[in-house]
Formats: sequence, structure tokens, C-alpha cells
Amino acid sequence: MKNKYLIIPTIIIFTSFTLKSQTLLEANGPGNTYELINSIFAPNGGNVVETPDCAHPEFGRHIAEVWDEDLQKYVFEFYIHVTPDNDRCINFDRQRVEIKTYEPSPENLKGTSGETVVYKWFFKIPTGFQPSSNFTHLHQIKPVGGDEDTPIFALTARKGNPNRLELNYYESSNQSAIKLKTIYLSWLENSWVEVTERIKIDPENGNYAITIKRINDGIVLLDYENQHLLTIRPDNNFIRPKWGIYRSLLSSQDLRDESVRFADFSIEEVNSTALNKTILENSNFSFFNDSKNKKLKVNFTLNQPSDVAFSCMLLNGQRAKEFSSYKNLPVGEHQAYLDFGNMLPGIYLLSMKTSYGVISKKMLIQP
Repeated sequence: MKNKYLIIPTIIIFTSFTLKSQTLLEANGPGNTYELINSIFAPNGGNVVETPDCAHPEFGRHIAEVWDEDLQKYVFEFYIHVTPDNDRCINFDRQRVEIKTYEPSPENLKGTSGETVVYKWFFKIPTGFQPSSNFTHLHQIKPVGGDEDTPIFALTARKGNPNRLELNYYESSNQSAIKLKTIYLSWLENSWVEVTERIKIDPENGNYAITIKRINDGIVLLDYENQHLLTIRPDNNFIRPKWGIYRSLLSSQDLRDESVRFADFSIEEVNSTALNKTILENSNFSFFNDSKNKKLKVNFTLNQPSDVAFSCMLLNGQRAKEFSSYKNLPVGEHQAYLDFGNMLPGIYLLSMKTSYGVISKKMLIQP
């Protein structure tokens, strides 16, 4: 019988093994702003820019690069209008202009269990900034896969007496936000602030820390750390950052047209080690056609206890299929049976994600 699944002998290790892996997005002058952002956050193709351009084409692009006198450099300016802007012509009770990393982004721009990631950026809100009483997110840490409907962390401006900036935490999409820290929004108005956010990614005992410091006087406006938080939900594939303006329109009478400036987005992995590389490379991973059961039989060996999840992607990075995950597998040899019955013929990447990295192998599904 002709073998339906063929292994193409190429091993792609997606995990970075240097001590630090940093990606920096800086404005470099007017024009081609979306193209610049995509070239950094999706260099292999894709679109990480979410705007209401489709609803408001006469305005032009809702993110531009402008000269900032305080920083003496070009920065990104994000624009949002009460009308007619919406959420990408998809949702009309909210509106957004945001940038992000996502599935096609390089692996070092996606946070997975066991990693520690540091995000840094600058932003400035204008005097009299008017947030919604529902939500106006300026930054989110969003999960991908599984329970992904709400962010895990969000910096949320909210109307009140006075207006405030909240650090909110969502353990699951079924639970209301927990306010971890609150400061007066007026402390940030018309002043550049620097944000440093550090996340040790773990579904039970993660470490989260964030500091917001005003640039002109060095005063720390917000400082928070917790070493026992869920920083990725158990069924998530990875976490990713989002920056911009994402606000509710349910109380649109409270809002005004706004522009918020951002600069120098930095994403840095700080804990990829040679030890993880050795563990990962010594974890055997092979698969064979099981024609009787019309499934793929996967043999794999773990040299450290780990959660394991299998997924399949197209070569352009688009996720094609996710399979069952396995929790708390011990050291030793293991088997998994994956059903590829409804997948189209073609070349795919079959990935095995562990707590210490990801191994992917090319696989050909024949007609």
C-alpha cells in the first residue's frame, strides 16, 4: 500500500537558544508605516495592523509617523474617531487601532510556557484624554488558542471621578477582571512614560511585573509584581502583545476623537539557554503512517517531564490543525495517534511543543 504520509528529512528548531533575543520596532519617518510595522512583526508575510481604515478611508491611514519635539525623534501616532471608526468593519459596538504579534510572527515574538519575555515601550496620551466607562485598552497581553476571548493582562483607561488607568487581570474569559493596580490617568497626560513589562510564562505559577515611569522627572507612576499568577491559560498555544487604542462605543457620548503616541516597541526573550537546547535536541520525535487506523503514529521521547502538544501548520505559518495536548508527561518514551483524515494533500509542518521548546518536521500528505 502506498504510504500516504512521507517525512521530509528537515528539522526546524523554532526556539532561540541565545541568552537574549530582542526585536525592536522604531519609527523612521513619514510614509510606509504599515509596511514598516509588518516588516518587523511579520517579516515572512502577514498583517499585524488592525485599523478602521475600511470604514473611514477618506481619513487615510490611522497610524502615522510624526516628529516628536520632546523625544527629538520620529514616533508612531495612533488615531481614533468617534464616528465613523469601528472595529475593522467587523464589530460596530467598539473600535480599535492596534498593532500586535500573531500566528505568522517569528517564534521569538510569541511567548510560550517556560519562557520569560520582557516588553518595553513608550507612550503619551494627550491632555484631557477621555476614556470610556466600559473600557479603553491601551495595551493587552492576549492568548492564542483555547480560552482566548479576553486578554490575560490589560492596561485599561476608564472614565471615573477622577479618570484612572487600571492594570487588569483576567484568569479566564468566564471571569470578571481583577484590578491589580489603579492610578490617576491625569498623572500620564501630556507626558511620555516608559513601560517595562516582564512575564515568566507558566499556566500556574507565572511571574508578572510591570513598571510605568514618567520620562521628564523619572517618577515611577505604577509598580506591580506578583510571582504566583497564571500568565498563560492551560489550553493556550502562546501569548502575544497588542498596543494601541481599543475602546467600547456603548457610551460614545463620553468619547472624543483621540490620538495617542507610541515609540520604541521592544520584545525580548531573556531565558533561552543552552540547557533547553540540549534537552530539546535529545527529545526524539518521529512519525509513521498507521494505514489500518488511518492515523499518524508519533513516537517521541522526553528527557524532562513536560506538557506536550501537537499541531500542524502550512509553510506560510498559518495554523492548519491542532491536536489533543498531553499534560505532565513523565520522562521516557511515548506515543500519540493523530488523525489527519480531513486534511488536503500538501507539505505541512508537524510541530511538537514542549515546556522547553518546539521541534517541527516537514511532512508531505500525498493525494
